[in-house]
Amino acid sequence: MKQNTVLGYDSKIEGDLVVSRLDAVINWFRKHSIWPMPMGLACCAIELMGTGASRFDISRFGMEVMRFSPRQSDVMIVAGTVTYKMALVVKRLYEQMAEPKWVIAMGACASTGGMYRSYAVLQGVDRILPVDLYVAGCPPRPEALLDALLKLQAKVSREPVVSAWKRVAEPTRA
Repeated sequence: MKQNTVLGYDSKIEGDLVVSRLDAVINWFRKHSIWPMPMGLACCAIELMGTGASRFDISRFGMEVMRFSPRQSDVMIVAGTVTYKMALVVKRLYEQMAEPKWVIAMGACASTGGMYRSYAVLQGVDRILPVDLYVAGCPPRPEALLDALLKLQAKVSREPVVSAWKRVAEPTRA
């Protein structure tokens, strides 16, 4: 006896029309096309490179296109120790990124300054950038970064898009 099971969309029942919310469609596109910009400043950068290797295969999640240009990337991954000398460069690169943009602080040094309590080390990149996700560890494993990127995908899929457009389009009244 043959059983017919319906999985998801059935063209015989629904026809050639798919109905969804505009927010859901746009966020689905954004979620599956996140382009990270690696900002490798110390030893965490080696683990960041390992995430892009074949063993961990970041391309399964649609994030394999590492862009080294801020104008072509969505998420900045700050991996490693941020010194005051590099802080202005990191901030300038963040400001050059197009909206919407997100930041991941990878490792103890990027999150809190790590073991470096000196005059030269910024005690957390969140003092100059709005950080969306923190990845713990010294250095964190590639699996931890993949988990953070999956959490970022979940965050992106929940963001309101159309209501934000309406707020920008409304004229301000004096």
